[in-house]
Amino acid sequence: MAAGKTKAKGTKSSAKSSVESGAKSSAKSDAKSNADDAKMATENGAGSVMTKSAPVKSKTTRASASDASLGLPPAPTPEASLSRYLQEIRKYPMLPHEEEYMLAQAWREHDDRDAAHKMVTSHLRLVAKIAMGYRGYGLPVAELIAEGNIGLMQAVKRFEPERGFRLATYAMWWIRANIQEYILRSWSLVKIGTTAAQKKLFFKLRKLKGQIQAIDEGDMTPDQVEKIATALNVPEKDVVSMNRRLAAPDNSLNAPLRAEGEGEWQDWLVDDSVDQETELAESEELKQRRALLMGAMDGLNDREKKIITERRLSDEPKTLEELSNDFNISRERVRQIEVRAFEKLQKAVRREASEQRLM
Repeated sequence: MAAGKTKAKGTKSSAKSSVESGAKSSAKSDAKSNADDAKMATENGAGSVMTKSAPVKSKTTRASASDASLGLPPAPTPEASLSRYLQEIRKYPMLPHEEEYMLAQAWREHDDRDAAHKMVTSHLRLVAKIAMGYRGYGLPVAELIAEGNIGLMQAVKRFEPERGFRLATYAMWWIRANIQEYILRSWSLVKIGTTAAQKKLFFKLRKLKGQIQAIDEGDMTPDQVEKIATALNVPEKDVVSMNRRLAAPDNSLNAPLRAEGEGEWQDWLVDDSVDQETELAESEELKQRRALLMGAMDGLNDREKKIITERRLSDEPKTLEELSNDFNISRERVRQIEVRAFEKLQKAVRREASEQRLM
């Protein structure tokens, strides 16, 4: 009897693990392959059943205005009370498995908006819970919840109940993906997290630093960098770069130096480029050197000019062997002519420079 219970329990656990793994794989696959379609569908209002009230950035206002007639509680705004919103969404009951399955079938087969509305409202608490986990990135919770609600709507639109897993298991991947994309867009003026490895590094760096007790400000030790790079399978230089970016948020160059001052930070930036006077002087000096060289070249015969040009003044100098074949002489003879011609050039250039009082 006990053995039978143990076996049943193990079978149930294995089935649950298999379902969650399938939901995770399906959600990630859908999110990756249909990202553009998801964005377009949301912007057009297709399948959306939730309206965002007042997100700060216009890019996040993607739910259709016509959905306001569904009677959903608006997502919290900076002006509204977050606690009041959380109280409102608690009024919507959780759905039993059988009812959720029937509602999903009604939405997929008959485009029943009431069924979609009920599935979305029953999972608003899941969105709020996930959004709370991203409060440490300095963005308003209201905006995180609003972005998560859009991810929830996309999950409801693509949910396939016949696969055997619950909507919550499938939707959490869409919710997290939307929230994370919003954080990456909003956290920095400069785009970060362009690859999957960089995104993973951005969201897991703080957690891993806490695990290895790398809580000191500034750069981490080489050992700490190596541990994190190995754990996330990313280059060590990426770990150092991301740690510095997370430690020092972006600041505007137009920000005033003092609260009551007129100067800006950009006024103190040093220009490392060469000034105009130096560029002009270097240009004039280069012209003089070329003129001296060309004048000295006139004192060489044709063979000496050819050898000097091919051996000293060419981007791809020829070998002694190649020149010996060109002039039908030995390599040693080519070398001797090169040395003699170069000495002539040196003497001619020095003499002309002395006459022009350039040295």
